[in-house]
Amino acid sequence: MEQVRPRLFVSRCLGFAKCRWNGEVINDDFVSKLEPMADIVHECPEMAIGLGCPRDPVRVVRAGDRYELLQPATGNTYGPIMERWAEDYLGALERSPERLDGFILKSRSPSCGFKDVKVYDSLRPDSGSKPGTGIFGAAVLRHYPGTPIEDEGRLKNFIIREHFLGAVWTLARFRAAKQKGSMKALVEFHATHKYFLLLHNQKEMRILGTIVANHEKLPLQEVLQRYEQGLRRALARPPRYTSLINVIQHAFGGFSDSLSKEERALFANLVEQYRDERIPASVLLHLVKSWAVRFGEAYLLQQVLFEPYPLSLIEITDSGKGRSKKGSDPFSF
Repeated sequence: MEQVRPRLFVSRCLGFAKCRWNGEVINDDFVSKLEPMADIVHECPEMAIGLGCPRDPVRVVRAGDRYELLQPATGNTYGPIMERWAEDYLGALERSPERLDGFILKSRSPSCGFKDVKVYDSLRPDSGSKPGTGIFGAAVLRHYPGTPIEDEGRLKNFIIREHFLGAVWTLARFRAAKQKGSMKALVEFHATHKYFLLLHNQKEMRILGTIVANHEKLPLQEVLQRYEQGLRRALARPPRYTSLINVIQHAFGGFSDSLSKEERALFANLVEQYRDERIPASVLLHLVKSWAVRFGEAYLLQQVLFEPYPLSLIEITDSGKGRSKKGSDPFSF
């Protein structure tokens, strides 16, 4: 399968420069592993608007019907200048020939944070706070709807990290297919991603298939635009574990008649073990892939389902992680 390099924005303090308010840098292991495999652009919004390093901390506050960026130690406010800079900076990124495939933002930062940022109720020093977004983080959400956006804190969660990586690499592969400028490239992309899309969103997968068929004979650029919109919708949420069972059973049906009675019983037993959270998804995926190799199932072997992102990004401690007991439905390789 064609190797691609996602294009990502990462907050500069996550390993690229000592630009935190206290003059420190955060050495994040995941970002370090990701850096050789992706094209990364990075920036520190607070330094970009002229705040020094080290600097007095800033906070997000509500000022009437808008947000302000306050530096309590000096009483200075930087909300409008941060908003203008964010619009200009993100606008320039959007005009770049290659669209960003994802964002990794500094968690809970008053500038970069995209959720769980302390937003204070007023300019008063003793003001209470509620969770919200940072100034730059809010601008990212506005400019890049449907794009994978996470912070380094949330990416320590295996399920969130796996979904982020799968979506980022899929969007990068689509960007590469789009650059080829042909319906053939789009058809090939959809064919190799069929099972991965079926895993994430069966309804959107079928809609995407209709778009690729192009019965309306629409121009290529319009087809690509409609497909990309649907693709981003399909990848918006992590898949449910029941969806994996459905996809695996669908793949299994292609060669089940060629298997022995004992092999079919083994498969059925492993599906139940996965359903009961006794084994990770990787056991089922590897088993089905081995049978696809054995029976020469070329179409199945080309599916990105088996490796949606580089396997080197999987920690060995991830292999046994499964669904939480609180009702979430993650998918683990």
